[in-house]
Amino acid sequence: MTHYLPPSLLALFAPRPPLPYLSPIDKKKPLSYTGIGQYIQAFEDPSKVDYSQFRPIETKQQIKERKARERASLHEQQLQEVIKEWDPTKNEKATSDPLKTLFVARISYQTTESKLKREFESYGNVKRARIIHDIKSGKHLGYGFVEFERKSEMQTAYKQADGKKIDGRRVLVDYERGRTVRNWRPRRLGGGLGATRAGGADVNQKFSGREPPSHSVTRERDTYRPERKENREKDVTRDDREKHRSREREKTHKKDKDKDKEKDRYARSKSRERHRSRSRERETRHRSRSRERHSHRR
Repeated sequence: MTHYLPPSLLALFAPRPPLPYLSPIDKKKPLSYTGIGQYIQAFEDPSKVDYSQFRPIETKQQIKERKARERASLHEQQLQEVIKEWDPTKNEKATSDPLKTLFVARISYQTTESKLKREFESYGNVKRARIIHDIKSGKHLGYGFVEFERKSEMQTAYKQADGKKIDGRRVLVDYERGRTVRNWRPRRLGGGLGATRAGGADVNQKFSGREPPSHSVTRERDTYRPERKENREKDVTRDDREKHRSREREKTHKKDKDKDKEKDRYARSKSRERHRSRSRERETRHRSRSRERHSHRR
C-alpha cells in the first residue's frame, strides 16, 4: 500500500544514510610514575635553615585586624600632634569673657546667629552670638556660643534655657569649658561630655538636655531597694490586666449594641412588610367592592 503514497510522504519513511567509517584512535602509552628519591638531594638541610626570618601566612581576618590596628595607631599619633598645637586661649574669633559665655549644642541647621541671639535675649542682654561653621566647606556644625553682658544673666540662661526648642529642635546649654576647665579637650580631640554617641541604641542618651525629664529620673532609693521595682512591675502588670479587661468589656458592650441594632432593624423590616401587606389587602378589597357596585348599577 505504501507505493500508492505521494513522494513527499514516502520521503519520511526513507532510511537514513549509513554512518561514515572512522579509523580507531591510536592510544599512546601513559608515562610511567617515578618517585622523588632522586630530588631529595636538592632540598636544604633543615639544621642549616634560619627560621627567625620565617613569617606565617595571615588569614583575611588577621590582615583586617592588623590594618585596623595600624590605622588606630596612626590616628592616635595624629591626634596627639593636634592636641599639642591646640590652644583655645589663642583663638581670635572666641568671645571676650569665657565666664559670661554659654555653649549651645544641638542647634537646628536652619537656625541663624540672629535667631539664636533673639532666643537668648529673653534671659538678659546678649553681647554676641556665634554659630560655628566648618573651615573648609563652610557647613553648619550645629553648635555655637552665646556671650552675655553679665554673669548673672548667663547663669539664669544656663538654668532655664537647657532643653529649649528652637526651630523644632531642643538645644543643650552648658558652660564654656575650653577656657575655664584645665586640660579640657573637645569631642573631635577625644574629649567632650554627653552620651549621645557612646555606643549602641541601648547605651546612647535619647533625651534632650543635660538632665533627663522628671518622669524618667531614677531615684537613688530604687537602687538600694530592689523590691520596690518588683512591686512597680507588679502594679504595671495589674494595670495592663485591668486595661485588657476594660477593653474586653467595651468589645462585648459594642457587640451587644450591634446585636440590639440588628434586632431593631429586623423588627422594623417585619413591621414594614406587615404594613405593606395590609395596605395591599385593603386596596384589593376596595377594588372588588367598586367592581361589585358597578355590576349592580348595570
